[in-house]
Amino acid sequence: MTRRITLSANTIAGLIAAAAPAPRVGPTIAIKNQSTVVTDAQVTAVVTALQIQLDRDYAPAWGETATLVFLNKNQPIPAGAWPIYVLDNSDVAGALGYHDESLGVPYGRIFVKTCVQYGYSWTVTLSHELLEMINNPNVNLTVFNQTSNTHGRIYFHEVGDACEDDSYGYLINGIKVSDFVWPAWFDPAQTAPGTRYDQQRAITAPFQILPGGYVSVFTVSGGSGWTTLTHRDVEVAPGQDKSGRNRMDR
Repeated sequence: MTRRITLSANTIAGLIAAAAPAPRVGPTIAIKNQSTVVTDAQVTAVVTALQIQLDRDYAPAWGETATLVFLNKNQPIPAGAWPIYVLDNSDVAGALGYHDESLGVPYGRIFVKTCVQYGYSWTVTLSHELLEMINNPNVNLTVFNQTSNTHGRIYFHEVGDACEDDSYGYLINGIKVSDFVWPAWFDPAQTAPGTRYDQQRAITAPFQILPGGYVSVFTVSGGSGWTTLTHRDVEVAPGQDKSGRNRMDR
């Protein structure tokens, strides 16, 4: 015996809407290949993996995402889009990539030949700068951690630096992308067992820096300006600017 179920048009429309993916809220980011050493097909595959990373991994952690589009070297940046340029050689000494803003528009640059020269993955660098540009688009966010009445540090709000080493990256569609910290990393009160501090669960405490990572800080009581901390939590040479771009960093 066959049982027939009849659904109304409104019910069918509701089921279709429920099955459809939620629309992305956030900027459009145009990733433009201007490199001579990676093909458009290679960059397109990376863009696909990065969109998965944003929607599946980053958005649940930070509540924000973006719509990625690929552009070849001849295609203009769409109006209103934030560009990330895939280039060959670094235009800032010691940088594998960086993000900044110009006239209020966030942008990023990553350097494939420079990454390869120093033994780093350009796909991890691209993922790193993408996530940081979404999280801190105007390059002006900081977090103050006051440890006593007379001492404290201002941490530059970057989600990739503390765990930036390639060894902490992970694969999406066979493409390695960057690890990134979760909001609890910036909160010294978040110490409950099971708290997640980064996507790969390699970090076990707030403000922890993994080997190969760094953070840029301003020690309020020190008078030394912006400095860089490594995983040993030792201050090294003062940075040229708040992004620490005098080092071979992303």
